[in-house]
Amino acid sequence: MTPADDDRGTEPARAKREARERALAARDALPPDERARRSTLICERAAALAELRRATSVLLFASFRTEVDTSPLLRWSLGRGMTVALPRVRSPRHIEALRVGDPATDLEPSGWGIPEPRDGLPVVPPEQIDAVIVPGVAFSDDCARCGYGGGFYDAYLPTLRPETPRIALAFDAQVAEELPCEPHDLAVDTVVTETRVIRRA
Repeated sequence: MTPADDDRGTEPARAKREARERALAARDALPPDERARRSTLICERAAALAELRRATSVLLFASFRTEVDTSPLLRWSLGRGMTVALPRVRSPRHIEALRVGDPATDLEPSGWGIPEPRDGLPVVPPEQIDAVIVPGVAFSDDCARCGYGGGFYDAYLPTLRPETPRIALAFDAQVAEELPCEPHDLAVDTVVTETRVIRRA
């Protein structure tokens, strides 16, 4: 997913784009075996969170390129009998959560090559989701989030129940002390890395 065209002109937008590029470069620089090892640690930390352990439904995402591999968390959630949904892009800035039962048969590549649920799977309404795992490129120590620029989650997150936990998975290399943000950039409640769990104050 490429940054939105309107995310280029202003000084905050330029600073945010540079933060994206730094985080992506740091993420891409991790060797594949090290990335896999750290992904496992991140998923284990996420699975230990109280807000996930008490959830009966979760919106996850399928990893793409050098993102944290979410497949261990996906298997853990399905193994607990949770309702597991993944996003399917319907139109610009619009995703829909579809229920996944078997990732091997229920996922297909999107136009960007990102795995997403095949059409026809049951829709999970936003108000039925107990926790959401949010993708992103860069994060800060106060849980600010910089996504890929498409605005899908900035549009989707407000449709959830206000108390629904927003949890991000990231490598330490993607987390900075501060992050340039704009008013439409929505923060998360928690960022889980291979070494720590960061909570928004």
